Amino acid sequence: MDREELRAWLRLGLTPGVGDVSARKLLAHFGLPQAVFEASEPALLQCVSGQQAQALLQVPAGLDDLLERTVQWLEAAPDHRRVLSLGDIDYPQALLDTEDPPLMLYAMGRIEQLEDAFAHCAAFGVAVVGSRNPTPQGVQNARQFSEALGRAGLTITSGLALGIDGAAHEGALAGYSGRGLATIAVVGTGLDRVYPKAHFDLAHQIAENGLLLSEYSLGTPPLSANFPKRNRIISGLCKGTLVVEAALQSGSLITARLAVEQGKDVFAIPGSIHATQARGCHALIKQGAKLVESAQDILEELPPPQPAAQGRARGQAYGTARPKGGQPQELPALSSLEAGLLDALGFEPTTLDALQARSGMDTATLQALLMGLELAGLVGRLPGGKFQRLASA
Repeated sequence: MDREELRAWLRLGLTPGVGDVSARKLLAHFGLPQAVFEASEPALLQCVSGQQAQALLQVPAGLDDLLERTVQWLEAAPDHRRVLSLGDIDYPQALLDTEDPPLMLYAMGRIEQLEDAFAHCAAFGVAVVGSRNPTPQGVQNARQFSEALGRAGLTITSGLALGIDGAAHEGALAGYSGRGLATIAVVGTGLDRVYPKAHFDLAHQIAENGLLLSEYSLGTPPLSANFPKRNRIISGLCKGTLVVEAALQSGSLITARLAVEQGKDVFAIPGSIHATQARGCHALIKQGAKLVESAQDILEELPPPQPAAQGRARGQAYGTARPKGGQPQELPALSSLEAGLLDALGFEPTTLDALQARSGMDTATLQALLMGLELAGLVGRLPGGKFQRLASA
């Protein structure tokens, strides 16, 4: 895309009152955006309102500054940065097939074979989404499922948010098989910033083995309205969507609904009937999402690229702990008191008082045992003074 074409696309996106729907009408009628801005007002009125036509005849404030910033951003790393428009040959076909494809996509990372990478994701991609405030078990599930699916050759897509998103990206990077992209992060800001800041290092790891994508121009801050909107891209790029943990009112359910509307498969991991973070998943299962307990449950519906890769993924059941090398992690030897406490704990979030009543232990002994099990990675501590046994235990 040359400078003048880029300027025209940026101008179309910046024009006040002209959203994506109206912009696509204009492009369908006039072709490239340059032709839109060369059109007369009567010609524009065939597609848009009078107010929109007037806006299109004016040059938006800040256009040249944005153009210069974008050109400099691209030239700083030409082998790792691209701007894709709706008319670009490398624009993902999977998004073109959705009802609301973004006008532009900013891409950073492994861009050398974008068309093949997007095609791989459309055929062998899973969106993994969930709560920003997950339980320890939810974080573990997101990492283990994503690692197992990545090891089988699937591309994991998520939103780089805190919680489940970050764990999904980390798992995908740990299990990357070398096929396609390890993971795609669809963000709600411009690509010249990382949000949240806590994921700065993770974003750079993703850029090395995957892709960062945004429909928002450089300099766009983390506006709350942008994050639900970008969810259509997360689901649209992939073959299916896995919801790990979600409350009844959450962005993850928006992503799942969009996936259904796009004709994609939806999977959900069940949880405790008492856990707020599980209620969204349970609602999805009631509505027809597939209940999954292992990565293999997903691979049965979305077969991986090669049978050999599927064989490597078999046997990685729900909760089986695996380090980056892929071998099952041996659990530490437990004393009879520790084993009894795990049995009393079960897999539902439990208060200290409830544990004391079940186990008959005094408070000091109970707290000491819980601390040891927590350090061993067998128990997670939740807000509100609750504890939860992890599935690896």
